[in-house]
Amino acid sequence: MNETVEVDDVVVSAHHKDDEGAKIGMWLFLLTELLLFGGLFVIYGVYRFMNSDAFHIAAIELNTTIGAFNTIILLTSSLTMAMSITALRKGQKYFSLLLLGTTIFFAFVFLVNKYFEWAAKFHHGTFPGSDDLTSRPPGEVLYFGLYYTMTGLHGLHVIVGIVILTIIFILVVKDKVNKDNFIKLENSGLYWHLVDIIWIFLFPLFYLIK
Repeated sequence: MNETVEVDDVVVSAHHKDDEGAKIGMWLFLLTELLLFGGLFVIYGVYRFMNSDAFHIAAIELNTTIGAFNTIILLTSSLTMAMSITALRKGQKYFSLLLLGTTIFFAFVFLVNKYFEWAAKFHHGTFPGSDDLTSRPPGEVLYFGLYYTMTGLHGLHVIVGIVILTIIFILVVKDKVNKDNFIKLENSGLYWHLVDIIWIFLFPLFYLIK
């Protein structure tokens, strides 16, 4: 009996160390993402300081309503993501799946809104390399160059997030991620929260500071 308990303790200890290693790995990955976007934010700040008037004129063309709606969507998705983790830890598998599915749905809604926003810009000829944009002052060209680069990179992260969350959804269905082994869901939640935080910075920089 004692030998069985000792073996169980060793297994639990090893599992705990694996979880800690996974968490540390995720935090290191998130740090590299923060450094990437942090560098872009610094570049944005420098160019904005040098071309404040041109940035002001260009920012007026963005649809603040769509940007605000997307912000609400992502903030809500962060809430459903956090609730999904809590539900699974309490053993509420199907409620966790419902919340995780809702998070994925919100991510798709965000991308659809972003698609229509970009489509409108392309329809009006405001895109990198277009005759309309290249004929504008350099400051406006810089603004839209940063806009497409930074929101496009963020959109790519949203797509990656959808893929990750979908895989985790399947793992939860198969009970490979459960209340006793939820680190994968927790790490995917950390990634998704990062995606939301980045947008919280992008929204005011491009849509509100005019």
